Amino acid sequence: MDAIREDHLGSLIERYERAMLVLTRRMTALFRNTIAGDLTLDQYNIIRYINLRRSCTSTELSETYCVGKSAITAIVDRLAEKGLIRRTPDQSDRRVIFLSLTRKGERLCMTLTERIQQVLSRYLSHFTTEEVSTFIGTFEKLARLLETAGETGEDPVRKAAAAADRSDRK
Repeated sequence: MDAIREDHLGSLIERYERAMLVLTRRMTALFRNTIAGDLTLDQYNIIRYINLRRSCTSTELSETYCVGKSAITAIVDRLAEKGLIRRTPDQSDRRVIFLSLTRKGERLCMTLTERIQQVLSRYLSHFTTEEVSTFIGTFEKLARLLETAGETGEDPVRKAAAAADRSDRK
């Protein structure tokens, strides 16, 4: 695989930043409008995460979303008040509380997810299957690099570059 030339990297980063700004702003607004009246976007993201995993803890949520436990607790409290989340103590360690969706939470999550997928479909339908697959594959690769960096505290890109520099010197 060819490395990106240093002189070309700056312009690619600028393009990425411009596109990401528009994408983030517009998609956030679209999603917010799509689920308006039911949940906030943060609340939807939490129930979606729980639905995909069937169960999790507040600590897992705070680590996943890179926010403090108090922020997660506030969101979870609101969702529990709405009857969307169930709290279940762990049988072996009662200090650990598992979060899962109630039937009402599952139904709402499914409804909102379908609405969001309809919105995304309108935009993705302008691309070929190959274009979407390539984009998603590249986006997932970037996500994996960022997750690895977050988990290890190391930048895998710099680590690989340093290793390549060392091997070039031999």
